Amino acid sequence: MNEHSAVRAVSKLLRGLMSFLLLCAVSLGAVPARSEDDPGPCPLRTISLAELDTLLSSGTHLLLNRATMESFLAALEGTPPDWAGVYGQGHQDPGHDERLFNLNRERDAAREGNPTLTWRVAFVWTGEISYFDVDSQSYFVAVGPEFTVTSWGRVRFKPEEFPSNLRVKPDKPLIDRIDRSLRRHEAVQVSIVMAGRLIPTESIIYDFSHEEEGGGLIMPVVRIEQVEILLMKPQTS
Repeated sequence: MNEHSAVRAVSKLLRGLMSFLLLCAVSLGAVPARSEDDPGPCPLRTISLAELDTLLSSGTHLLLNRATMESFLAALEGTPPDWAGVYGQGHQDPGHDERLFNLNRERDAAREGNPTLTWRVAFVWTGEISYFDVDSQSYFVAVGPEFTVTSWGRVRFKPEEFPSNLRVKPDKPLIDRIDRSLRRHEAVQVSIVMAGRLIPTESIIYDFSHEEEGGGLIMPVVRIEQVEILLMKPQTS
C-alpha cells in the first residue's frame, strides 16, 4: 500500500468512527432524562372535592371557595388593601409602582408572627389529561391556575415550585375510559389539589388584576408538600 492509499484508508476509518460516535450520541440523547427530583406519576383519584379531607392531613385548611379564602385572608392580613388608593391614576401615575411596592413590604412586616402563617392549606388548580407517555406508561397533565373573585380582589394561589412534567397513572378501567374520551376528542378534566404551607417571606404577593382595571390580585405563595389529582367527571362508556 502506497502512502496515498494509506492516508485514504485512515481517513475512511476516522470518518466511520466519527459516524459511529455521532450515532451513539444521538441514541443516548433520545433517552428521556429523569430528574432526581421527579416524583414520578401520581395516582388518579376518583373521589370528589367533598371527600378531599380523606387524602389530606388532619387540620389542613381547605381553601376551595370564596368564603374560605376570605376567612383565611382576614385571619392573616386583617383588612383588604385600599386598591383605589394604591392604583391612583394607574401606570401613568408617578407613584403607582412605589405604592404597590410599599404595600407588599408593609404587609410582609405586619404578618410576622401571625399564627396563620403556620397553617397547612390546600387549594385547587384545574388540569386536563393531554397525551399518553409510552416511556413512563402514564398520561401528561396540562395545568392552569384558578382565579377566584372575592371582596379582597382576585385570589390566585401560587406554588413556590411546581413539577413541570406532571403525570397520572390511572388503573386499567380508567385508562380504557380516558382512551375512549381522547379518541373522541373529548376533554378529560381533572382537579389538581395542592397542599402545603405559606413561605416564610413574601407569603402574599399583591399586584393589580389584568382582568379588571384598578382591581387587585392576591397571590398566596405556598411551598407544596402534597399533590393529589382528582378526576372531575368520570367518563361514561
